[in-house]
Amino acid sequence: MRVDVLAVGTELLLGQIVDTNSAWIGEELAAAGIDSYEHRQVGDNLERIVAALADQLTRADAVIVCGGLGPTQDDLTRDALAALAGVPLERDLAIVDHIASLFGSRGRDMPASNLRQADVPAGATVLANPLGTAPGLRVELDGRFVYAVPGVPYEMQEMVRTHVLADLLARSGEAAVIVSRSLKTWGTSESALAEMLGARVDAQTNPTIAFLARGIEGLVVRLTAKAPTRHDAEHLLAAEETELRALLGDLVFAVDDETMESVIVDALCERGWTLGVAESVTSGIVGARLADPPGASEVFLGSVASYATDVKRSVLGVTAEHVVSEECAMQMADGARRVLGADVGIAVTGVAGPSEQDGQPVGTVCFGLALAGSTPEAVTARLPGDRVRIRQFAAISLLNLLRMRLGDAR
Repeated sequence: MRVDVLAVGTELLLGQIVDTNSAWIGEELAAAGIDSYEHRQVGDNLERIVAALADQLTRADAVIVCGGLGPTQDDLTRDALAALAGVPLERDLAIVDHIASLFGSRGRDMPASNLRQADVPAGATVLANPLGTAPGLRVELDGRFVYAVPGVPYEMQEMVRTHVLADLLARSGEAAVIVSRSLKTWGTSESALAEMLGARVDAQTNPTIAFLARGIEGLVVRLTAKAPTRHDAEHLLAAEETELRALLGDLVFAVDDETMESVIVDALCERGWTLGVAESVTSGIVGARLADPPGASEVFLGSVASYATDVKRSVLGVTAEHVVSEECAMQMADGARRVLGADVGIAVTGVAGPSEQDGQPVGTVCFGLALAGSTPEAVTARLPGDRVRIRQFAAISLLNLLRMRLGDAR
């Protein structure tokens, strides 16, 4: 089965909004084992929406249309579907009641313009939207199907997961369960990762293996298994994960919904250790990340955003001549551990640009780590990108250093 995507909205063409919806839909289709060969964008113009849909349906078994289901005059997806099917729009009173109840629950009256969202092409199937006022639609056109879903990301995702994917899989005639698992990695390039797993990729049948770049969050190796039952699919995933972990080792830092910081918080909780942070170049990014996972309050004591040199010296006790140095990073880490009364201290200092500092080029970052009872240590890296990316890369790199050391301390 081939399912393509059409994103509707002039704001997409103008670059005012990045089309993340199509990317998400494409990823979900791939995980479900459904082919998608084309993603297209079209502005808020009735004739062009109709033309784009008609063209896509000459090649695809189904098209998912995202956006254009709102209450304003430029929301034209409903009109385009009716025109394409050659049928009138009919007002669905059940949808009217649903929209009115949503406004009523917020203590507001429903604007008359929202009635447009209750207009449905004759013969179309309504896809319920419990999260918003825009219902989805399914329209059959000569044995092919169009699924119209809202442009609001969380509404779209709920509708695709609940209605669209299940319907597509049922129509494909495959009575199977498809389950995916994502191994998150940090510390290597996409090409190097592909080389490490080359033999497994060449031999893949079920599960399948795909590589997904996640920018400042690293690279993901996504496994997708298809089997008669979920238990069988998860058994296939577990076996393949074991093979991949043997090849990737400590490059894998998390699985599925886990994050670098959630893994660290769990590891600290397991050991009963507390953590203090000193940040210069990142100036709070690391601390903000560590505060996100549940349980962080049990182990994360705080972060000293020692951006200025005087703060490094007066608060953390740094005596190193150059603040962009491994000596400074070690002293900052030990200072964070001491000042905050933590078992572990970590620190980062470096040059995000636009010009060099202490004779070090832009992208030079030093990471420090201090464990109670041990000699502080430090490493230096050259990170790529602009000022924003260097700071974000520095944050996750420091967290990864801590993760690795916590693993060594088992």
